[in-house]
Amino acid sequence: MTRNSIRMLRIGLWSLVALAALGFVWIGLRPQPMDQREMFSTLGQGEYSLVTADGQPFTQADLVGAPSAVFFGFTHCPDVCPTTLGEIMAWQEDLEAEGETLRTFFITVDPERDTRDVLGDYVSWVPGVTGVTGEPEEVQKAIKAFRVFAQKVEQDGGEYTMNHSSQVLLFDDQGQFFAPIGYQQDHERSMQTLRDLMAS
Repeated sequence: MTRNSIRMLRIGLWSLVALAALGFVWIGLRPQPMDQREMFSTLGQGEYSLVTADGQPFTQADLVGAPSAVFFGFTHCPDVCPTTLGEIMAWQEDLEAEGETLRTFFITVDPERDTRDVLGDYVSWVPGVTGVTGEPEEVQKAIKAFRVFAQKVEQDGGEYTMNHSSQVLLFDDQGQFFAPIGYQQDHERSMQTLRDLMAS
């Protein structure tokens, strides 16, 4: 190997060392993602102040005391919300046969149209479900606290719909996040998650 080749090899090796060092520095300085356990432990916690369809206040404190399910939706929802309410009714029927009940809070992502009366009528056919609404800024606080997605989508003629998360979020009697149930998840799988929640 010639002297010039050795020199070029050394330059190449030192370049690789420098790049590796820069890589380690970048990894050390970049923001680290929040630990999942920490993220889940604070799910549902925040300074939001909402109101139920029957006029009672709803805050993070209302997640404490009994196992709960929380679902975000809206009354003009064409498919996800009525389907999920039907699934919740099936869960309630099975739980009742086992001597259990599940508190469920349906929080609107569309407070402009979903008044207390509108929400109360919408959820009235499903046992154990309480409609929750509030001022738009308070609903936004709740959306942030539960880390769900909600977005207004304009339509023709001045109408609009809402895109939103479709999971049902489960909380234990201490108000701590327990598990999600996915949209149209298998019924028996959902029931096992609910039984685990009740036993926790």
